[in-house]
Amino acid sequence: MNKQAFPFAQTASSVSNLTPSRRDMLKGAAAGLIISFTFAPMARALAAVTPAKKDFEANAFVRIAPDNTVTVIIKHLEMGQGVYTGLPTIVAEELDADWSQMRAESAPANAELYKNLAFGMQGTGGSTAIANSYDQLRKAGATARAMLVEAAAKEWKVPAADIVVKKGVISHASSNHTATFGQMAEKAAALTPPADVKLKDPKDFTLIGTVLPRMDNVAKTTGTAIFALDIVRPGMVYASIAHPPRFGGKMKRVDDTAAKKIKGVIAVVPISTGVAVVADSFWTAKQARDALQITWDDSKAEKRGTAELTAEYKALAKTPGQSARKEGNAAEAMKKAAKTVDTEFEFPFLAHAPMEPLDATVEFKDGACEVWAGSQFQTVDQGNVAKALGIKPEQVTIHTLLAGGSFGRRANFTSDYITEAAEIAKSLPNGTPVKLIWTREDDIKGGKYRPMYVHSMKAGLDDKGNVIAWTHRIVGQSIMKGTPFQGQPGSVDATSVEGAANLPYDLPNIDVEIHTTDIGVPILWWRSVGSTHNSYATEVFTDMVAKAAGKDPYAFRQALLDKHPRHKAVLDLAAQKAGWGSALPKDTARGIAVAEAFGSFVAQVAEVSRDAKGKIKVERIVCAVDCGVAINPDMIRAQMEGGIGYGLGAIMKGAITLKDGVVEQSNFDSYDVLRIDEMPKVEVYIVSSGTAPTGVGEPGVPPVGPAVANAIFALTGKPITQLPFNKKALSS
Repeated sequence: MNKQAFPFAQTASSVSNLTPSRRDMLKGAAAGLIISFTFAPMARALAAVTPAKKDFEANAFVRIAPDNTVTVIIKHLEMGQGVYTGLPTIVAEELDADWSQMRAESAPANAELYKNLAFGMQGTGGSTAIANSYDQLRKAGATARAMLVEAAAKEWKVPAADIVVKKGVISHASSNHTATFGQMAEKAAALTPPADVKLKDPKDFTLIGTVLPRMDNVAKTTGTAIFALDIVRPGMVYASIAHPPRFGGKMKRVDDTAAKKIKGVIAVVPISTGVAVVADSFWTAKQARDALQITWDDSKAEKRGTAELTAEYKALAKTPGQSARKEGNAAEAMKKAAKTVDTEFEFPFLAHAPMEPLDATVEFKDGACEVWAGSQFQTVDQGNVAKALGIKPEQVTIHTLLAGGSFGRRANFTSDYITEAAEIAKSLPNGTPVKLIWTREDDIKGGKYRPMYVHSMKAGLDDKGNVIAWTHRIVGQSIMKGTPFQGQPGSVDATSVEGAANLPYDLPNIDVEIHTTDIGVPILWWRSVGSTHNSYATEVFTDMVAKAAGKDPYAFRQALLDKHPRHKAVLDLAAQKAGWGSALPKDTARGIAVAEAFGSFVAQVAEVSRDAKGKIKVERIVCAVDCGVAINPDMIRAQMEGGIGYGLGAIMKGAITLKDGVVEQSNFDSYDVLRIDEMPKVEVYIVSSGTAPTGVGEPGVPPVGPAVANAIFALTGKPITQLPFNKKALSS
């Protein structure tokens, strides 16, 4: 194996952390994998595996080594969305590097250097990785290039303006001088970075907008990529935790007699969230955990089930809520309507269910702590671990490793599983590394769900079929409440109403209201957050209103989007590419939907069929996306495809339900996900744009549900207002 086969470096002595078989596989490539890194939090960890070299560090993001490799320090978590490729592309473009010399490496936890400009702290989410890094990394790459050119100009005694940089080679034609970046690295390192640099005109881009191979493809394909679950530290022990079956429950007493009789059990440790068992292997820890006899105190636990909560939500939906948007006078206009349409939507709790279970390895030694995890909120995780251990945040080093998915789950303000690992480490002998692993069942039952919601909607039409009034009332929990993102007391949680309060359609009278509930089920953002339910409700309801008006759903939307040209453009493109209005086979129908999420605009057309037995199948999804400058079109398509699959699984099957406060689902047998044979054909079309890039990790999710539901509505005449789609809806 060579560096080209594994072009992204893993953090913090990752080779020594591997199991023996994987370590042997990588031994020959270690020098190419781990390149010196002089940021203080990481220098100690890397010194043991990397000889000292004089690298050129133009800034906190770009490092050029004598071997001609260019390493981009990535401040965002790579969890499958492609930041280890997209962000280096931006640097390589301004640097005029050759793609083969580019590398990626995760940044240490250092908010001063690596904060997310959208959050004000180091973290990944909200489809912000490209958007908040675009200008920052363009300047970083351009700065490094300018310093390399200046170094060459001084060395060759020629004007810097006459020097050309192309594909990683610096050259001066008339003097016949050429050099690689690596050859100029040491001289460039001695220079003072320029205060200002000129960025490329986008018309001169050679890498941005092209399909470049992902940095991590080979390593993930060969199994050499290092995820948090792969870490093995010398003397490491394993932990598994018994959590209360009801949210808000506490451990009252525990009988660990049977657990301690199991060979390999090291300790039983009560912690703030339950009872942990520590053992010499994970399976032993899990078996012993299951052998614990625990009496739980449920006096403050949530004991209501889904049926009770739904009834309460429906009752609230009949009463006025807090205003999130008010234009005109919808109540008065509704009285004058020639026709009204109304309905109610029900959305369940949803689990994230990433394929890599939640896990973290923590080593607490002599008052300092190291964490190996797929950390999504490094600043928050650093602070929570420090608090749990009674130390300062700067005494916590976080090694951010690859994560096998997240969809929001690894970004939470309690840092739940990482903090638990720290609590366990604190109870063990000084310096004992402990790996905590949540099982799939722990994750599915463990909370931090997309909240459940009930929506009540009504529209009034005049005698020409024009919408003259629109009301939308939402009932559900606030994700932001109790977090640093909460906003002013009494303010509306924007994530509860996004996709509804910013409805793009030009309507004269509109009211959007929210009832924020307070229940004991822990919740969290879930891929595309509020738009997951709001866009479904608004777009399905739009089709219902269009039908009542006797109008084509596409034409109905198009007429209402003159003030929102980017919405209209993707709507038109999706309809055109799908052949909207053209003939379809018998028992086949199309549905359409458009949504904005995180600054990106996506429209989708779904084609569904019904067989002789009445079974519905999603055959095709045509997707149009406007995400500004397209950094890597192939990854944009991949993210749209992934979002469509994820969203489709959720609307068809996803539901977390409670009975007497206890979650009824536990694994993929009861919390079903989309299977490969259920994935439709997907076509993705990208709008050419010169505007700043926006995110693509989440915006593909919102339109797929309503597009499919609207196709089924066109086929069966029955709108789907309760999710997930039940068997009756899919066999109508």
